[in-house]
Amino acid sequence: MNDPGELFATGRTCALAVAGGRDLERWAARYDGLFPPESFDSGLFGSLAMAGAFGSPWASVTELRVVNRASLLVFAVDRLFDEEAATRDEVAALTGACLEAAATDGSPRAPKAARHLAAFVADLRDELAAGPAFAALEGDWRERLGRMLTAMAREWEWSRGLTSPPGPEEYLANADSSGALFIAVSHWIYSGEVTTPAGLARLRAAGETVQRYLRLLNDLATHRRESASGDVNALALGMTADEVTARMTELSREAAGLIGPLRGDHPRAAEYLWWQIHYSAGFYGLSDFWASRNT
Repeated sequence: MNDPGELFATGRTCALAVAGGRDLERWAARYDGLFPPESFDSGLFGSLAMAGAFGSPWASVTELRVVNRASLLVFAVDRLFDEEAATRDEVAALTGACLEAAATDGSPRAPKAARHLAAFVADLRDELAAGPAFAALEGDWRERLGRMLTAMAREWEWSRGLTSPPGPEEYLANADSSGALFIAVSHWIYSGEVTTPAGLARLRAAGETVQRYLRLLNDLATHRRESASGDVNALALGMTADEVTARMTELSREAAGLIGPLRGDHPRAAEYLWWQIHYSAGFYGLSDFWASRNT
């Protein structure tokens, strides 16, 4: 017989996910054209909110707003780069608009095509700025956003043959393109799990290792779709499925060794990273986030 306490906790976490999905749908409706329904359906909003809720089941609805919205931002940028940016100048304009919005108080100035994306970034920054730790960690947050955008732009060039294709390790070193650590850092700052640059630095090595694992997991799960669209993928770069799986096993083992020592001072951040590995493996075994990108 199941433990009533565990059943209660599961029910509460599911309620967090429902509330989070509804919040994301309302939030997305504010940015005209940024979230087209053919890509962003209720299933995507719900699955992002479910990931946020089960990743931090101790949190409140309010405390999960930033992790959910940061996740949605990653998807918005990914779609714009993949589906709308046709030139390096357009990629640079999107990147510049995001970085300006992240660094500027008030309404961001941006080219028309990037205006709603910039507004989203500015609103996310404002949400983060309401927390007590943001003043000390704003520079770290902006740096992580910049790393993500730079990695996405580099991947955009690789996918279009504008630069030489990377080797497997160079590709893996570009795992910031997944946005996983940007999302985690945003969440930790807003939730108060980290309050100083030194605290965030302690989490970085584990977070980057988990991010590399997630990059390969996503590649393994979505390689058929990405091969058809021309996206860069570890398998398209010459790695076999067995090689990808073996590298993931190494990264999982490395992550476990890095996460363990964090549990004393940063128990919730450590649990979040541990959960990311195992939850994501189960999720990608059966599904994908995108509405129009079935594997």
